[in-house]
Amino acid sequence: MPPTTKPRASVQDALPLANQPDPAQLDSIKAQLDLVLLALEALAGIGSDAMLQAAETLGLTEVVADRVALWRLRQSSPLRKGQGRKRMDVDEARSLVLIICHLAQQHQELIRRAVTLLEQLTEQGREPHQTALLGDYLDTFHNTYQERMDDDAVTPDHLTYLALKLLIDLLFYSTPHGPRRLWLALIDRAK
Repeated sequence: MPPTTKPRASVQDALPLANQPDPAQLDSIKAQLDLVLLALEALAGIGSDAMLQAAETLGLTEVVADRVALWRLRQSSPLRKGQGRKRMDVDEARSLVLIICHLAQQHQELIRRAVTLLEQLTEQGREPHQTALLGDYLDTFHNTYQERMDDDAVTPDHLTYLALKLLIDLLFYSTPHGPRRLWLALIDRAK
């Protein structure tokens, strides 16, 4: 069984950071992490139990100990309704990166199948919602986003674009170098 004490040093080593992000950058990182988790939830049907199991497997129970801790981290996203109940620090963000990529690796076959289907439909000039897998994913993503996020101005077309972009991103995050890719993408988007 992986160690469950002192994960922060290994998390810092795995996902280095040259400079501490300022509050605006950290808000961007928190929002992006929540969106990636939302996409993974919508596609693979995972919930808090799978996320907590991943935290335990990775030795991150110090950071994500239970459903309440996970909920508080998710609520720290500036996009969330009622956000702001918990501040997320950089090490908590790193831990979520590792959890996301671990779960993406577990569901890599499903992610790959969905992306391949999206490519085929795009080549054929067909809409993604015309297939069961992508239609269900898009419906779940739209509904969950609208239920959880404080963004009434977002259009259905924008949500579809966001969901499909995140689906493609998940494919990259499901690889062995996924945590580093996601971490670098978060830092880059936060600039």
